[in-house]
Amino acid sequence: MDTKELQNIAAQVRRDIIRMVHGAKSGHPGGSLGCADFLTTLFFQIMDIDPAKFTREGTGEDMFFLSNGHISPVLYSVMARRGYFPVEELGTFRKLHTRLQGHPTPVEGLPGIRVASGSLGQGVSVAIGAALAKKANQDPHLVYVLTGDGELQEGQIWEALMFAGAKKVDNLILTVDYNGKQIDGPTDSVLSLGKLRAKFEAFGWMVLEMDGNDVKKCTQTLTLAKTIAKNGKPVAILMKTEMGMGVDFMMGTHKWHGSAPNDEQAAAALAQLPVTLGDY
Repeated sequence: MDTKELQNIAAQVRRDIIRMVHGAKSGHPGGSLGCADFLTTLFFQIMDIDPAKFTREGTGEDMFFLSNGHISPVLYSVMARRGYFPVEELGTFRKLHTRLQGHPTPVEGLPGIRVASGSLGQGVSVAIGAALAKKANQDPHLVYVLTGDGELQEGQIWEALMFAGAKKVDNLILTVDYNGKQIDGPTDSVLSLGKLRAKFEAFGWMVLEMDGNDVKKCTQTLTLAKTIAKNGKPVAILMKTEMGMGVDFMMGTHKWHGSAPNDEQAAAALAQLPVTLGDY
């Protein structure tokens, strides 16, 4: 796909996010909006996947794990738009007895989801296990995982990072949503992450940086990550994003981390987001 096509998909994904969270009257729009460009690029441009042939084992295709599972709206939208399940199902988000729960889970065999996620700190460990399984099975495909910067305050993350570096899990590409905000405020105020790049490198990782709100730069950096993978070290991407990207009153603040817009706010947000593929 060219840049314009990816931008159009990401724009529609942002509309989906607002409508899903507003419809459910709960959810996490801030980080979801911030990661729309990245996940659109990953699913539509970068990963070797076939939604029609999805299996939980992931044999013969790239795999993705969402560690910060609370930003499920963006993942559900991207997966639906990519063809994993009907786009109309987005309207069931967070409803009782439906497949699209607040945190992703493989309930009723939901295509695209391999493990329940959202217990922060665990996704990297799961992704490492999947990557090691691919190595054991001589499967040349890659494993991708997305984490939040606030999530890096969990101790299990650092055990996993140390393990992946020491054991040369080099078919793994980890991206950190480095938006500088979490539910209680700026990450620097809650618990500073310090010199994050230096920490990853000290643990034996190769580190890239990118603007996660620019699909062209996402394409370039993720392509580079694929190129340098399988060279003895896992790859980390520090991805700068803006929480609430695309909606002016949701940007520049942590307050929309886990708050749903009311009717007036949803209308104001949707007025800023063009319909490009058609609403569900």
